Amino acid sequence: MILAADPLFLDGVDAGDVGIALIKVVAAFAFLMVAVMLMIWFERKLISDMQNRIGPNVAGPWGILQTLADGIKLFFKEDLVPAESDRFVFKLAPYLSLVPAFLTFAVVPLGGDFDGRGGVVSWFGRDTFLQVADPPVGILLVLAMSSIAVYGVMLAGWSSGSKYPLLGSVRASAQMISYEAALGLSVAAVLVQSGSLSTHDIVAGQAGEGFAGFIPGWNIIVTGFVPFLVFLVAGTAELNRPPFDLVEAEQELVGGFHTEYSSIRFALFFLAEFMNTITMSAIIVTLFLGGPAGPVLVDSVAWVWGPVWFFAKLFVFLFLFVWFRATLPRLRYDQLMNLGWKLLIPVSLGWFLFLAALDIGDDRGWNRGLVVAASIAVFAVGAGLLTSAVHAGRRLRIAEEVHR
Repeated sequence: MILAADPLFLDGVDAGDVGIALIKVVAAFAFLMVAVMLMIWFERKLISDMQNRIGPNVAGPWGILQTLADGIKLFFKEDLVPAESDRFVFKLAPYLSLVPAFLTFAVVPLGGDFDGRGGVVSWFGRDTFLQVADPPVGILLVLAMSSIAVYGVMLAGWSSGSKYPLLGSVRASAQMISYEAALGLSVAAVLVQSGSLSTHDIVAGQAGEGFAGFIPGWNIIVTGFVPFLVFLVAGTAELNRPPFDLVEAEQELVGGFHTEYSSIRFALFFLAEFMNTITMSAIIVTLFLGGPAGPVLVDSVAWVWGPVWFFAKLFVFLFLFVWFRATLPRLRYDQLMNLGWKLLIPVSLGWFLFLAALDIGDDRGWNRGLVVAASIAVFAVGAGLLTSAVHAGRRLRIAEEVHR
């Protein structure tokens, strides 16, 4: 069922089809490995520029081989396993963080002529999609992998046999649970408009002209920007990147969940972090900015423009994540919880219900103005009730502290 969505396998499977599938797997894996190396270098150089520092400049031209040098160094360092650790889980945890990042990237469309051929490309005389796999439930796979990735962090902290990593893993579990709900609701808003769980179909639905003949029909516009903003914030929290990096928190927890790790296992966690950053950026581009869909500027090489537009959009979000890291201070833990439970979840749920009401109203011929007005009234009442409940809880907590 997973393979059937790709036109490569519509007429059965032969050796040529398997060869093309293997080429796509190897190419995606090689791209991710190279992209991670360049991303680490890019982040170091960009942050150094923003903070008026030099950054890496010795290993290779402009320091571009610094990541390779660090990887070689970590590979040959001593691999320490704490005496009080659970040895099997301790060694397994880095892979539980790394593998979901690659599996998520496998369902991302990287190119294709979505204006002329619906995203289909021809390789060696065979039609296929420019993505490793296009399962009919691709977005559910993305959400499942984001949920599984937290186990790597949780088990790394728990299995280390040390208090600081344990605190980091406890923070990770609470943080992921808090922001997974908002992330899922923002994705649900996209699915309401797209009508499909396939990442390829979601991109195809955003291709071509949208509004006024020249504004693209991207989901960031169709869904009204709110799900995009919620997904961006919740995705940053899912990545454990600043300002949501409480699971590492060097000033408080030494190094958080990976304090006891060394050598190549330590490198695998950072490989997973930067790979997840690239993968999350690719998912944002796919869901909200049309993925590789974009204008074909030269018809003779129409297949080229899909990857060009995809990587241009991807670079914007990679820059944005580095910008966040360079400028935003880390949130306190109570601020982290308040943002997730008291703001992002209510906003994403309310906006999802609003979009659903608009769709139902259009199907049944309701007056759109009345639907919008009723929705605004419901939002106002809900916001008032939520605000009053929060204030009442705060007053009760203060009263209890004074009484003590």
